[in-house]
Amino acid sequence: MAENYKKIIIAVDGSKASEKAFNKAVDVAKENGATLILAHVVDSRTFATAEAYDRSLSERAQKYAEDLLNEYVQNAKDAGLEDVDLVIKYGSPKVAISKEIAVENEADLIVVGATGLNAVERFLIGSVSEAVARYSKCDVLIVR
Repeated sequence: MAENYKKIIIAVDGSKASEKAFNKAVDVAKENGATLILAHVVDSRTFATAEAYDRSLSERAQKYAEDLLNEYVQNAKDAGLEDVDLVIKYGSPKVAISKEIAVENEADLIVVGATGLNAVERFLIGSVSEAVARYSKCDVLIVR
């Protein structure tokens, strides 16, 4: 018997990979009558040092995240989903998606896009999708 998912997290960052993952997550949510939780993690490490020179950086990151998620919420509703939530977190996407957002929302599926890292980059920093798959307590769907 197939798993029936109730709460599906889709991690989006505005990339083509996350766009494909979003479309798949919408399909899975519709098939299961599930709540779709749109999540975006503002990677605070990337602007921690720059923030000393530009105070508005985190405000712009927050605005980008809100605009991005609101657009995805509208797209999900246009596709026929009614139960759509959104979450914006600050921190490391690798940790926040699997260990915070999924746990806090009692998700039973996380959908992420496969990242376009080459083998060397994956070796040095590891991909977000790989980390989410490794650390999540629930099912993870990586969309290629």
